[in-house]
Amino acid sequence: MHPTLVALGGRSAWKGPFFVHFPQLREALRSNIPIKTDARACTILPNFVGCRFQVHNGRHYIPVSITQDMVGHKLGEFAPTRKRFYYRQTKNK
Repeated sequence: MHPTLVALGGRSAWKGPFFVHFPQLREALRSNIPIKTDARACTILPNFVGCRFQVHNGRHYIPVSITQDMVGHKLGEFAPTRKRFYYRQTKNK
């Protein structure tokens, strides 16, 4: 078993991290083209660093640039699915 697999997620150590195979990853890194994906549960691996993704939040595709600090997290953590709530002030106040 590899020690890095244990640190990369909440799954069993023998299963390893959950990730989706992106066949166009090498080309996207070379030409800086974003990869559109719906796989929010995909774990960010070290070879994703420097790549750009467009992660679906249920309505739109949110642009996400992968940095070293994001390794081990999920893609969906960086594409919020809910709008921020705020109170509107009335005209009469």
